[in-house]
Amino acid sequence: MKRHPALLELSREHHQALKMARQARLAAASGEPERQASLAAELRVWSADALERHFAEEESTLFPRLARTEHAALAARALDEHRRLRALIAELATPDATTLARFAELMEAHVRFEERELFECLQSGLTAAQPASG
Repeated sequence: MKRHPALLELSREHHQALKMARQARLAAASGEPERQASLAAELRVWSADALERHFAEEESTLFPRLARTEHAALAARALDEHRRLRALIAELATPDATTLARFAELMEAHVRFEERELFECLQSGLTAAQPASG
């Protein structure tokens, strides 16, 4: 299904999140503490800027809309995953391979869930001219 215009930018941001997850996975597997520390620092900067902005958009517009439907469990799951991703980012203040790998796994699963389930559900309720908020 073609993505609704109100969800296009969020989908584009998901692509960047998948890139960051891949980089985290590669750094974790590298066995190189300096590479892991560098990537952890990059993830923390990216999170403070782009990821938090993305989460805020979803949490203020999409999830409340979904929470008012029979699909409220999808919004609850997404919020829980946001909380867990934030906690992993905080743990990266002391970088290690395990945390990077856990971040990569959860971020990839979260993006796939939002794209394949949550956005599809939301999209079915949006008209062509309707914004995602409201």
